[in-house]
Amino acid sequence: MPFEFERLDIPEVVLVRPKVFEDERGFFLETYKQSSFSEAGIPQRFVQDNHSRSVEGVLRGLHFQIPPAAQGKLVRALSGEIFDVAVDLRTGSPTYARWVGVVLSEHNRHMLFVPEGFAHGFLVLSDRAEIAYKVTAEYSPEHDAGVAWDDPEIAVDWPLAKPILSDKDMALPRLRDADPGFRYTEEAG
Repeated sequence: MPFEFERLDIPEVVLVRPKVFEDERGFFLETYKQSSFSEAGIPQRFVQDNHSRSVEGVLRGLHFQIPPAAQGKLVRALSGEIFDVAVDLRTGSPTYARWVGVVLSEHNRHMLFVPEGFAHGFLVLSDRAEIAYKVTAEYSPEHDAGVAWDDPEIAVDWPLAKPILSDKDMALPRLRDADPGFRYTEEAG
């Protein structure tokens, strides 16, 4: 299989390690293969690709789209290094308001799958980073939402105390003041 899939402390969030073929000429890897992801229990249909570049200290997040336009994401760092975070927003979930974080970089070439029902954010650790991610629903401004990056209920242990934020991200509400509209069910996991 061209990937290793590791379910994290929140099992719906999956760290994906692609198999890399590297020699003196460079490298090759598959970044997505529907059959492999389906076999690993991640049967997703991605409909949009996004690409961003940010400088060191920029924090983007914690973002999500509310139903019916909720998005799952497959995130990777094309260049540089980020601390990538997923937060469970599903009311009734045994991991509600908990987070997991991993380092994604151009060197480790890992990817993070963040399912619907989770907020996503990242902090740039290198001088600059370019991030590419696939999403399962197209961007919908009327469904765009988020929660505060420093919400004490979530308490993400970001590796930087004073990140660079957009005006939009500085104004995001705390989780207790938001209703993302996600509900946990045993079947959906």
